[in-house]
Amino acid sequence: MTNLTIALDENLVKQARIKAIQEGTSLSAKVRELLSLYVRQDMPTAPVVIPKLPTGGSGGLQPGIDPYSNRSMFDAMDAAEYKFRA
Repeated sequence: MTNLTIALDENLVKQARIKAIQEGTSLSAKVRELLSLYVRQDMPTAPVVIPKLPTGGSGGLQPGIDPYSNRSMFDAMDAAEYKFRA
């Protein structure tokens, strides 16, 4: 383990120690836990799946799908997803 020196408000440290004791832990353990969560927050938990939109022969969207309408895009994705499952 590595020791880390940080500057914190004295009152904040007192309050944090009291809370840690009430939770049956130590302030050091809470800092380790919070730093661990901080580091892991940027790590994706699952691969990001980008839905595929139905395209026409030229590579653009199929006729009838309005790229400026969220509803139209969501409906097209839902229809495409259903088509691939069936």
